[in-house]
Amino acid sequence: MKIIKMSYFYMFFFPALGDLLNSFNQCHVDPIDGFCLVPLTQLNFKLQKPYDTPLEQSYIYENGVHKLWVYADDKPHDTNSHTQPRTEIRIQCLDYSSGVWQFEGYGFVPNGTSGATIAQIHGAAHGATTFILRIYDGDMRYYSRDLVATSMYDKWFRLNVIHDVDGGTVTVYIDGVQKYSTKDKRARKWHVFQMWSLCSTS
Repeated sequence: MKIIKMSYFYMFFFPALGDLLNSFNQCHVDPIDGFCLVPLTQLNFKLQKPYDTPLEQSYIYENGVHKLWVYADDKPHDTNSHTQPRTEIRIQCLDYSSGVWQFEGYGFVPNGTSGATIAQIHGAAHGATTFILRIYDGDMRYYSRDLVATSMYDKWFRLNVIHDVDGGTVTVYIDGVQKYSTKDKRARKWHVFQMWSLCSTS
């Protein structure tokens, strides 16, 4: 039986640089409080998809919703790549190497999705990424390990990811509630936020 691995993301982004994180952490407020909004346009979105698949078979943008999907037997994004198949939106022209940055998006993961990456921060001292969120059988996990949130199927949720580069931490909020925090993987010279529908075997 072929397993379909997909995720939809309504991307209302708040990648934001903030200097009020300390006061933000001292009380229960909205995760975006104290951050400066960074406006995004289509020029900030770089899309990757299986190289042999027409765009409309991997990605649709309609009514403000970006829908991304990928199948377990799809090809990689490039003929020279040995990575897992993906449909990916990379936020470009906003790479960062210091400070406190935040991503906000609204996501929807259909029932039956498993092993799909839905968000990541690219760039690490060792390996390609400093942070990944994946869906396994309806649960959201940090990579394939720590449990972040349960029962994520078939509902819209608000995702906030805050990366304190200088402090070396990444914090996750689901629907405004802090769900997870971890040390980052000590960066290379830059980081970038990405939203994915990515097949994973781990």
